[in-house]
Amino acid sequence: MEKTKHNFYNLTLSELESVVAEYGHKAFRARQLFQWIYAHKVTDLDKMTNLSKDFKQDIPNIFNFEMPDLLTEKVSTDGTRKYLFSVGPGLSFETVMIPAGDRNTLCVSSEVGCNMACKFCFTAKQKLKKRLTASEIVGQFIKVQNMLPKDIQLTNIVFMGMGEPLDNPEGVFSSIKILTSELGVNLSRKKITVSTSGLVDKIPLVTESGARLAVSLNGADNQTRDRVMPINKKWNIEALLQACLDYTNATKDKVTFEYVLLKDVTDRPEDAKKLIQLARKIPCKINIIPFNEHPNSGFERPSESSIDRFQKVLMNNNIHVLRRKTMGRDIYAACGQLNSVYKNNESTQTRAN
Repeated sequence: MEKTKHNFYNLTLSELESVVAEYGHKAFRARQLFQWIYAHKVTDLDKMTNLSKDFKQDIPNIFNFEMPDLLTEKVSTDGTRKYLFSVGPGLSFETVMIPAGDRNTLCVSSEVGCNMACKFCFTAKQKLKKRLTASEIVGQFIKVQNMLPKDIQLTNIVFMGMGEPLDNPEGVFSSIKILTSELGVNLSRKKITVSTSGLVDKIPLVTESGARLAVSLNGADNQTRDRVMPINKKWNIEALLQACLDYTNATKDKVTFEYVLLKDVTDRPEDAKKLIQLARKIPCKINIIPFNEHPNSGFERPSESSIDRFQKVLMNNNIHVLRRKTMGRDIYAACGQLNSVYKNNESTQTRAN
């Protein structure tokens, strides 16, 4: 019976070694292949000069090298780049590259759609259709890097695209192992951030991975957070903060709290005071994110004066707070704006008029 081919980009190095061994080859052959593809960016077997002839001949029988199909690229006036990928009919997702000086961050998606139903998020209007595999996550990194000008190198990854990363632990943490392997891309684990809406029971996986943790807080009390983030009804703020404290105690890293400012919902003076009390309990920094509009959201962006006032209240109370610079709004690539559909082999994206 013919064996099923393995997707090369789904496999961590140790898994690759095991697969190669099943076919009667030495483990070091797996390491050689891993290095050629990830470190040297060589995919032509004929150019892999140190591979044995019999192993080269066997590779097409063992592996396929499929990655998501890249459909479109859009470039913002601020240099942000948004990519639409497909993993099959009706299954597309977006990935964003955000430039900031020497730092080029890839905001990757972990799912097609999302089940978390956060009220302010455009992605949440698409129900979960697929959890992406490691190859579909790693493929975002490789294909975007190959698309960029040669003088632009990806330096950081944030799992803040479409989907809830901790709702897809297998794909997310396998991809982190692959991209941080010293024989491959060799990204530092500290250059990778995993964001969650608050799946408390999965936060220890972030600790184990060595990645940094970001939490979409978006409400400073349970009543407000219940309204904008249904996940809070399962794991409330108290449970979430305890999980964050466990993370900081284990890693000695700060947690990043993401806090979306929604007019008259989360931007009021009393919200700022409550947020200060929460922030004093956990080693953290806070990113405040003015709401990025999208169709039929039911929320509004606060005025600039309200945003400034909110930030100053936190700063005056010695809270480490940064205002997230809004990037890519003109191409719907800003935080909370990712949403895509794939129909009849043509990509369409819902845009505000």
